[in-house]
Amino acid sequence: MTPPIRFCPLCAAELSLLTQAEDGGDKERLRCGACGYTHWNNPVPVLAAVIEYEGKILLAQNAAWPGRMFALITGFMEAGESPQDGMRREIAEETSLSTSELNLIGVYDFQRMNQIIIAYHAVCQGEVKLSPELVDYRLFALDEVKCWRAGTGQALADWLRARGHEPRFVEFPKRS
Repeated sequence: MTPPIRFCPLCAAELSLLTQAEDGGDKERLRCGACGYTHWNNPVPVLAAVIEYEGKILLAQNAAWPGRMFALITGFMEAGESPQDGMRREIAEETSLSTSELNLIGVYDFQRMNQIIIAYHAVCQGEVKLSPELVDYRLFALDEVKCWRAGTGQALADWLRARGHEPRFVEFPKRS
């Protein structure tokens, strides 16, 4: 895997995997041998919403995705906002919907993308108008929606279980 960054943002020297004593013992991280900068590579918080709209679940298709995959509305927090405020903003930006209720579903580890997902259930109203990030959306009854086995799919599955629905999972072909 290619490192997330190759050069020091402070002095532009090339970063190397160097071991250094830290709290809890020695730790190998990308570090700058010239100025001592450490790239921590901490997980990024991502917000996700199971949107309940007109009694159904709204899933959207991202413009950058191949095929016809539909998923939760997601986005990144901005500096100075709470996760709840960030989720309301992302929903409004991506769908033009207003949020009348927002409840935490849970927090999920998504190591493949080095993310921590903070997932909410949102009750929304208004007229759906998608941002350019999204190309389509669909509304699913709770017994129609299929979950996926990673990231936000686990949040959707937990939300369905909390409402008495056993989630069904879509299986993707293995990559070769």
